[in-house]
Amino acid sequence: MNTMTHWNPFREMQDLQSRVLHALQAKSAAAAKGRQESAPSAEWAPAVDITEDASEYRIKAELPEVGRDDVKVTVENGMLTLKGERRLEKEETGRKFHRVERAYGSFLRSFHLPEDADAAKVSAEFKDGVLQIRLPKQEAALPRQIEVKIG
Repeated sequence: MNTMTHWNPFREMQDLQSRVLHALQAKSAAAAKGRQESAPSAEWAPAVDITEDASEYRIKAELPEVGRDDVKVTVENGMLTLKGERRLEKEETGRKFHRVERAYGSFLRSFHLPEDADAAKVSAEFKDGVLQIRLPKQEAALPRQIEVKIG
């Protein structure tokens, strides 16, 4: 005997949506598990402060656990570029990483030099995980005070 069933298109759409969501959640969980088991390689950019006074510009970049030899500062075509890498510790025998939240890998930060900066006199100092770059202002750009004689 043939039975007729009532077709409900909304129910079919709900079933389809449920299957798609379930498949996406399973894929997402597998991807998250894979990320936990592999070494992280997040891209990062060091935080910088840029300040100015009457004679110079100063850039301070936070580079914790970055070696002096792993940082390069270049000035070319009106751009100051910081380039380097923070390496992840290698896992030692008998020691596991349970959580790694800090970012590791290569970084690159570039800044346009102000017109009054003297690119030929840029200096950099690296101490206690902080890179400090000094960009002196050109002599002609420094403010001058002219005495006005009244008489």
